[in-house]
Amino acid sequence: MSFSITYQDVLVVVLAASVYGLWKVYQHWNFAFRSPLRNLPGPPSRSLIYGNVKDMFDAENYSRPDEWFAQYGKHFVDNGFLMTPRLWTLDPRALNHILTHYDDYGRPEENSKTFAELLGKGVLLVRGEEHRQQRRIMNPAFGPVQIRDLTEIFLQKADELARVWSRATKDGPARVNVNADLGKTTLDIIGLAGFGYDFHALNVDGKPSELNVAFRTFFANAAGASSLGGYLRSRFPILKYIPNARAKRVEGSAKVIRRVGTELVQTRKAALLREMQEKKVDGLQRQDLQGRDLLTLLIRANMAKDVPESQRLSDEDVIGQIPTFLIAGHETTSTSTTWALYSLSVNVEAQKKLREELLAVGTDTPSMDELAALPYLDMVVRETLRLHSPVTMLIREAAKDDVIPVSEPFTDRYGKVQHEIRIAKGNKVILPILALHRSKEIWGEDALEFKPERWEKAPDAIANVPGVWGHLLTFIGGPRACIGYRFSLIETKAILFSVIRAFEFELAVPAEKVLVKTAPLKRPFVRGEEGSQLPLILKPVKAA
Repeated sequence: MSFSITYQDVLVVVLAASVYGLWKVYQHWNFAFRSPLRNLPGPPSRSLIYGNVKDMFDAENYSRPDEWFAQYGKHFVDNGFLMTPRLWTLDPRALNHILTHYDDYGRPEENSKTFAELLGKGVLLVRGEEHRQQRRIMNPAFGPVQIRDLTEIFLQKADELARVWSRATKDGPARVNVNADLGKTTLDIIGLAGFGYDFHALNVDGKPSELNVAFRTFFANAAGASSLGGYLRSRFPILKYIPNARAKRVEGSAKVIRRVGTELVQTRKAALLREMQEKKVDGLQRQDLQGRDLLTLLIRANMAKDVPESQRLSDEDVIGQIPTFLIAGHETTSTSTTWALYSLSVNVEAQKKLREELLAVGTDTPSMDELAALPYLDMVVRETLRLHSPVTMLIREAAKDDVIPVSEPFTDRYGKVQHEIRIAKGNKVILPILALHRSKEIWGEDALEFKPERWEKAPDAIANVPGVWGHLLTFIGGPRACIGYRFSLIETKAILFSVIRAFEFELAVPAEKVLVKTAPLKRPFVRGEEGSQLPLILKPVKAA
């Protein structure tokens, strides 16, 4: 028996696909324009395809959200891809509701699906009971005791960076792209402190590791996941089968990351089992946790015999944490440290004041507690993470119809006073991290200025900001607050400790030429030049 495909067969398939496509488009538009969020005021959209997305990201210095809040008030709605309504709010009570009800306001599927499929489900991507299970196992590895032990690694790599810059300035002041070198430093730190793996990123004479190359390739090409194409592929999975050179590069590098991650986990587990055999113990207790890197601590915690079998992570789950460490512990910290050096280059008095405090420390290798006890260093870090939050916004999606409480009544676009915000299942919510940190209503008229001294007496209005640290949303809040915020804070302080003591910094270009672009991190660019960069002039500090 044989079958042949006729013209009529093809026509039927094409017609059926067209009808299905039109039905899906109708469903989307009907949902988008009937949303209860449409009662809120907001900016008009220039495009039915891009909504307000291009308008927002094309604006210099991420200024558009500030302008919209100033024009429309504490709550407004804009449009994402294909006119999907998105709620923006500065109301602390509304933000607290969203952050503390994560199961009702999780990450949109299109934002995490690609990463989860390629790299595994790390703690950043899972939700519900799966997230709580991973968090319980991982919490001990990120406690103060463990970060105290890792401070030595932070300082080791910070000093290595200082030596690299010393070579650059051996003949006098030199122009250095600090953004690139800080990225290498934090990559080396998360490699060693995260899972005992040396990327050799700072070692200019060494060959970049396989994982380094794969990681760079993955994130250089995976940025398309947040583009219109990425959005459409998440909504219409069949589009993934269309040949795409970028997708092939992402998949290839993801395979390397997962393979190396698997080898790292297997090596650590084998070493721990040998250690237990040598010590003739039949199991570990959670209070016995020791290990120089986070992965070893995580595996130890997961193998502890006082952890019920049902609560343990699979090897696949443990492997999934390695890309999570890289994503969360690398570029965010390097970006914020870059902005700290930029701010100190603009505010020379603050730089001098910080250097005086750091040079007064009686050791080149301070402990975590000694770094944490430096008041002006702490104020500089707080002010940097306020004014230059590396993640400017996060997107959440309502998992059900809900009513969001607000602190005070507001007027909707029809002039009616509202005491709550109604939202429909599937509607998007923006957590406006940077806009909240730059709000003049909260921080005063000098909100856009870098002033570490403001933290000597922070404004009372920040008391209601639902952040896990410093009354800021830099590390978010609620059950999904950043598990590694202590790691990031001490790492930043260690890097600043080493380089501010060794060098004076000044801008290599006029301040007005330094721009902010967000895709998705708040990165520095120089007007008229390609690529993210922050060129500074470095001068060695003269010995007293």
